[in-house]
Amino acid sequence: MNQTLKKQPVAFVTGASSGFGLLTSVALAREGYRVLASMRDLDKRGRLKAAAKEAGVTDRIEIIQLDVNDFSAAETVIQNVIEEYGQIDLLVNNAGYAAGGFTEELAVEEWRRQFETNFFGLVAVTKAVLPSMRARRSGKVVNISSISGRIGFPSMGPYVASKFAVEGFSESLRLEMLPYGVHVVLIEPGSYKTEIWSKGLDAVSVNPDSPYVKEMEKILKYVNHVADTAPSPYEVIQQIVHVAKSPYPKLRYPVGKGVKLGIVLKNILPWKWWERMVMKRLWESLES
Repeated sequence: MNQTLKKQPVAFVTGASSGFGLLTSVALAREGYRVLASMRDLDKRGRLKAAAKEAGVTDRIEIIQLDVNDFSAAETVIQNVIEEYGQIDLLVNNAGYAAGGFTEELAVEEWRRQFETNFFGLVAVTKAVLPSMRARRSGKVVNISSISGRIGFPSMGPYVASKFAVEGFSESLRLEMLPYGVHVVLIEPGSYKTEIWSKGLDAVSVNPDSPYVKEMEKILKYVNHVADTAPSPYEVIQQIVHVAKSPYPKLRYPVGKGVKLGIVLKNILPWKWWERMVMKRLWESLES
């Protein structure tokens, strides 16, 4: 093995074909990491290759195929990486998507698919990395959660539930792994200019006979507005890099305008007050 590669810290990133995963892969490579950037469909690697070339880090990023829903493949891929590079110092669990729609009208299979990717896939990849990190008594697992992992929103039940599950899993895992020098971290972004919301709701067809047709049309309009006006995701990437460099990172890092305030208010206000405030703000904003 190349002696230079041995000295480089190694990062493994899931869902690296776009969004946070793509930007994180490039940012970590700039910081000196050897990045294994994984994605389900290698036909979508063009954007990452172009971004890596522009940043001058092509030689530090290796693009590999991994569908996190294939649990046995996840274990094999992780073991192959550890055998080749000796270790994984940083795991960034980013792969995921957002399923949208009102609960009454969503098939149970859609809920299952959402959890297979956003939760069980994340658990499978993490489990594959843990033995090596525990044995070395060193490593970081960074799980990309969301404000939706702390606060529920209408028409996003499957996504919200999957992110709440990621939050609970990460909290428990952190307490399991801290005695072994392994830090588990949650990044909780608000709304940013990525494709996750548009992709998730593109598949939502508004049935004219649905009792929720007016609400769904308003929510789709709101999501499209957010997609057009949301800020660049670079502050989320900066937070991930900060965690990677920190010797003792915290469990949770909320990121984005109004995110910390929203979490605080939900925790301190009586539920009826919070409920009234959210419903009033949400539906009034959708009317405008």
